[in-house]
Amino acid sequence: MNNKIELIDQLFKHIKIDCSKCFGLCCVALYFSKLDGFPTDKVAGCPCKHLQSDFGCDIHSELRNKGLKGCTSYDCFGAGQKIAQITYRGKSWISSPKLAKQMYEAFLVMRQLHEMLWYLTEAVTLENIVSIKERLQSMIEEIKQMTLLKPEAILEIDIESHRTQVNILLKEAYKLNRQDKKSIQKTSFEKMLIGKDLRKANLKEADLSGAMMIAANLKECDLSGALLIGVDMRDADIRGANLSKSIFLTQAQINTAKGNQFTKLPSRLDRPSCWEK
Repeated sequence: MNNKIELIDQLFKHIKIDCSKCFGLCCVALYFSKLDGFPTDKVAGCPCKHLQSDFGCDIHSELRNKGLKGCTSYDCFGAGQKIAQITYRGKSWISSPKLAKQMYEAFLVMRQLHEMLWYLTEAVTLENIVSIKERLQSMIEEIKQMTLLKPEAILEIDIESHRTQVNILLKEAYKLNRQDKKSIQKTSFEKMLIGKDLRKANLKEADLSGAMMIAANLKECDLSGALLIGVDMRDADIRGANLSKSIFLTQAQINTAKGNQFTKLPSRLDRPSCWEK
């Protein structure tokens, strides 16, 4: 079992963030809104006022206390270090200002490519997907090759077309994963679950994709096999909840929720340091 977990973790290694190898791209390229939990309103392409010359944040340790949830929840799926170290080979928007605009635009595309890689990589690890495993691996390899293109070529990628193809594969993988299960969740859930108390609901194997679960009470719930792709989990209470086998769960979703030491997570995700002990 441990060998399988280690193998899965290795698959995700290159699509997890490593800010030490990035040039603070998310702090420059993105549009910020104070209403969304960022330090202040900021136009895309303008550095955040807290970004330092070494690309670190001068209030990083205080972000959670200051209520800057936009900063603490953001995850680029490793696109930042790919742009910095591979696409531009160590050239930053400071050292090469003429490349800055192109770099920001390439980062936004790369982030979407890496997000697709994240979901496809998880899909490969699911059960009962033998019939489409070759197609999944082929799509992973195709997108990996796109991430290695030159900047000009990256900006020409038809993201929507590839996203459509990926979504079809993910849906197939999810359906196949549900086959042969002794107990399949038949209950259909509405998508507007803001503030709902779901502690008594049977959420195992539930299709919650795209649900608005802001501030929902999921304390000690078992979400094994639940489809969580696109779920808005901001301020959702997942203390003591079991998400270790939830499907298509991301670090960004976990970062926005309220958990503790008893919350069970997939090994590929990191437990936020701000969570209750």
